[in-house]
Amino acid sequence: MTSTTQVLTTQRLTLRPWRVDDAQSALDIFGHDEVTRWLSPAMDRVADLAAMRLLLRQWIAEDARLVAPAGRWAIQRNTDGLVIGGAILLPLPPGNEDLEIGWQLHPGTWGHGYASETTHALATWAFSQDVNEIFAVVRPENARAAATVRHNGMHWVGETTKYFDTDLQVFRLRAADLDRAAAEGHHPPNLSHD
Repeated sequence: MTSTTQVLTTQRLTLRPWRVDDAQSALDIFGHDEVTRWLSPAMDRVADLAAMRLLLRQWIAEDARLVAPAGRWAIQRNTDGLVIGGAILLPLPPGNEDLEIGWQLHPGTWGHGYASETTHALATWAFSQDVNEIFAVVRPENARAAATVRHNGMHWVGETTKYFDTDLQVFRLRAADLDRAAAEGHHPPNLSHD
């Protein structure tokens, strides 16, 4: 069973497998530079509906080869059924030894706690599948993502170019840390650019 067969439900969201007929909703998300500029590996914004359909087919095919809990999900809001984002639990290169957690939300939904809710649901799922730890890799300039992972109890462990040959901050979450307050976490040093 791959993880994409596992539907995850929270109070406000349903995380479910992507479908090709999600292309317009996905384009509304991945067609925004504000979303794609933060992704690792780097990804240009998706230009049109045909390109989005092709990308969704690629993701669905890749997901079929992944072993649970790895996968990709569409994030659907329960109140109106609108797909507002995507989420991932994917092996990180090189070596595929570390499991990355991530999310991408439509900019119009930012600031409503959906990223934290998604992170908590995915982490809970991963830990229920005998995963010991998961990682988030965040571009240093992405303060919003760093705040979200800290809010979910993730600990800053350093910076690296190991993943995707890009400068990234690395945050780790273990099952025991999932519900701890952000103030107890380890934070990156304050870097001023005077």
